[in-house]
Amino acid sequence: MSEVLVVVDHADGEVKKPTYELLTIARRLGEPAAVFFGSPDKADAVAEKVKRYGAAKVYVVDDAQIKGFLVAPKAEALQQLAEQAQPSAVLLPSSYENKEVAGRLAIKLGSGVITDAVDVEPGEGGPVTTQSVFAGNYTVRAKVTQGTPIITVKPNSAAPEEAEGAGTVEAFSATISDAARGAQVVASQPRQSTGRPELTEAAIVVSGGRGTGGDFAPVEGFADSLGAAVGASRAAVDSGWMPHAYQVGQTGKTVSPQLYVANGISGAIQHRAGMQTSKTIVAVNKDPEAPIFELVDFGVVGDLHAVLPAATEKVNERKG
Repeated sequence: MSEVLVVVDHADGEVKKPTYELLTIARRLGEPAAVFFGSPDKADAVAEKVKRYGAAKVYVVDDAQIKGFLVAPKAEALQQLAEQAQPSAVLLPSSYENKEVAGRLAIKLGSGVITDAVDVEPGEGGPVTTQSVFAGNYTVRAKVTQGTPIITVKPNSAAPEEAEGAGTVEAFSATISDAARGAQVVASQPRQSTGRPELTEAAIVVSGGRGTGGDFAPVEGFADSLGAAVGASRAAVDSGWMPHAYQVGQTGKTVSPQLYVANGISGAIQHRAGMQTSKTIVAVNKDPEAPIFELVDFGVVGDLHAVLPAATEKVNERKG
């Protein structure tokens, strides 16, 4: 059985949920092999986590030569690993950085690339992907026809399923060229933690839009009562009420939580493209004709500034 390389999404060795989703998908295609870019002293801890989701092998690439540079060194390291391992596919979590890595890697390997897949299945001649395109209006099935399929997969595209793997750790030494290190990051500032779940990984997301009038306190209060992440529509972000990192939609983040609560959001197609695969959708809006009500499982016609504080109070009462 050929290997399927899965690039580990992590923060300083803390493995993120999209990695487990990709390992679950990889098991459909072949033998999962995780690729960890990071400090070797964290490799054993990462291996313990990913092997619970079927990783037979964990390639450890010391990121000492990669840290502080843009994506070219990572693509170069993946190229060398792919040429050695000869995998049947390379899977990466779909992020801005990883999509650029995937594009560069495809050129280096002479392979095809598919980005933002929402599903990957085995097929004749290689993996078959499903993509939701044109703001969710069309579903496309496609596959790479040349070289090693390189696929980026959106978060929440699969439910992580545990399956014990060997998790054998193998160090891989990449040779990074001077050309790849031509662009260097001279300063960075980590985003301040809110204590809430990561938006793309959260089981519950509570979002606000134009109807908040810029006052996100009711949205944040309700989210905190549920242990949820906070999101925002493009209108709220464009108005400067919330940072772009909170935007849910076609030009923001795609979420697929168990519960999505849209507050003061009209339901334009741009926003729907980023949340319509949520398992249960609830909307609070003053306008009974708002397009969002066509999509929801439960709708509340009312002012979010009155509805959400009352709902927050009831949730907190139930929690004791």
